[in-house]
Amino acid sequence: MSNEIKDAIESICEEKHIDFNKITDAINQALAAAYRKDYDKDKNLNVKVDFNIETNEIKVWDSKTVCDNYELDEEGNVIQDQNIPDEEKIRFNPRTQIMLKDAKKIKKDAAIGDTINTDLEPPSNFGRVAAQTAKQVIIQKIKEAEKEAVLSEFKDKEKTIATGTIQKVENNIVFVNLGRGTGILGKDDQIPGESYIVGNRIKCYIKAIEESQRGIQILLSRSNTEFLKHLFMLEIPEINEGVVIIKNIAREPGSRSKVAVYTTQDNIDPVGSCIGQRGTRINAIINEIGEEKLDIVEYNKDITQYIINSLAPANIKDIKINEDKKEADVLVDKDQFSLAIGKKGQNVRLASKLTGYKINIVQDENEKVNNNNIDIETINTTIDEKIDDNILNQ
Repeated sequence: MSNEIKDAIESICEEKHIDFNKITDAINQALAAAYRKDYDKDKNLNVKVDFNIETNEIKVWDSKTVCDNYELDEEGNVIQDQNIPDEEKIRFNPRTQIMLKDAKKIKKDAAIGDTINTDLEPPSNFGRVAAQTAKQVIIQKIKEAEKEAVLSEFKDKEKTIATGTIQKVENNIVFVNLGRGTGILGKDDQIPGESYIVGNRIKCYIKAIEESQRGIQILLSRSNTEFLKHLFMLEIPEINEGVVIIKNIAREPGSRSKVAVYTTQDNIDPVGSCIGQRGTRINAIINEIGEEKLDIVEYNKDITQYIINSLAPANIKDIKINEDKKEADVLVDKDQFSLAIGKKGQNVRLASKLTGYKINIVQDENEKVNNNNIDIETINTTIDEKIDDNILNQ
């Protein structure tokens, strides 16, 4: 191998932040394994190799540690008292050890614990093997270095939001360039109806980092409720600082979400903090999730009030709670019925997810309706009307 190739290896090591000595050590280990496979017929050689990449010289030797003289049986095991516990029995390994009597034949002053090296003649074609092995090792080390780089950079970013550029869209999978790594946004983690255009900037939640045969996979999500939660943390300082707390999120990605918030501080309005002046904060989040409608609900320890809040913007006339069954019968006027149910039952369905209670909407004439099969068009409130309703209810 010429000095030019040595320089190339050094350049690659510098670019990929790989220790040059790790490359040479790996080459020597790979060559030793190749020698044992092809030339160690008895499998009793502890082969060591030193491949000088500057001179193309290869030195091969057998390295053994000197041990005491043992008497062996026909199978090569040390003959000793059978009553000795297995963990205390002496083992002799002819590949890595040499008895003192045999070591003295090679080196007269050999002592127990010494290392005896016996030179081996490298085969005539070993130089070609060395060159091929070096190339394979370098490629492997580059892959390992890139893998380690991705792990070191993104492991601490797991369960957070990252911003990247859409690299390509293939078979309904979106590949996002995150800098030193590429994230994978699978179909189930995409927001339904959302368009992904190559070159566009995009925010995603890093839900997991997995190792596979292909390397490191950075799994992304935009449909995950944690994505919405972390958007709130990014845009609303009070949530990021822990002053306002997100109690729960009920989400149907691309359609509608309800977020329950509360605070332990009397001088803080949790809903108002999320909305911001003239809706600036909530609008920043809505701009990120597209057409998805967003309701901010004030959490209340009183389950009755919590359910009432979660059904907004509908006005509730009366409510009966069954805590044992975790059910609530909610009475509304006729003109509020479709609003409480929501389009295709979405409003009451999300309220149920948010509170953990099965909610039955009952009309004023006590006609109970199965909200799971409802298909009624509701009032299509705009985000401005939602903001106004939330502010008025504060």
